[in-house]
Amino acid sequence: MAALLMAGPRWLAPVAARAGPLRRRWCPGAGLDPRRWLGSRSAPSEERPPGPGAEKFHPVYRFPAIRAFGLLSKLKVAQTALTVLALPAGAYGHAQGLVPLSSLYLAGGVAGFALAMLCWMSYFFRRLVGILYVNEAGTVLRVAHLTFWGWRQDSYWPVADVVPLTESRDRPQELFVRIQQYSGKATFYLPLRYGRVLDRERFARVFGALEQLK
Repeated sequence: MAALLMAGPRWLAPVAARAGPLRRRWCPGAGLDPRRWLGSRSAPSEERPPGPGAEKFHPVYRFPAIRAFGLLSKLKVAQTALTVLALPAGAYGHAQGLVPLSSLYLAGGVAGFALAMLCWMSYFFRRLVGILYVNEAGTVLRVAHLTFWGWRQDSYWPVADVVPLTESRDRPQELFVRIQQYSGKATFYLPLRYGRVLDRERFARVFGALEQLK
């Protein structure tokens, strides 16, 4: 998993070079809304607090390899769908005497394994932090993460409900650091070692001073 985290930006470099317009959608300052991800869809209404669109949010953390994970999530969904849709064709071929029963069992096993892997990967990817934002007043944390389908989704947390990393049992040197709420409503995984802190001051106001996290 650590190798995938480090290799994500390098793996996407040649793709980004051939897809200039798509790359500009991710680059801050490129003239487009940085909140738009690869074919991103707007977050469901229940994820939005009252009137967040009128507020200005500042990015404080970014995980560049989130694009690779989003693409991998989309590919996994497509691969699982194709595997499952192949089962009816296999059953029809068996009924016509064209496909042996052992091959049909094998196809069913592969489809079951693909579904299990999709559920496991989706559980992890949906909790992987891509970008963190803090509003101008420093009272709301916006967490950009992935959906089941690999699209972007934003969740909004009151900063007062965020557990500082200085109070967490996780160490910053670990592969993932959990960011949690005192209310226990949600947990996300922050790859602090492989991301970039863009605004140390605002980041420290929410999660604690970085010097204490070394």
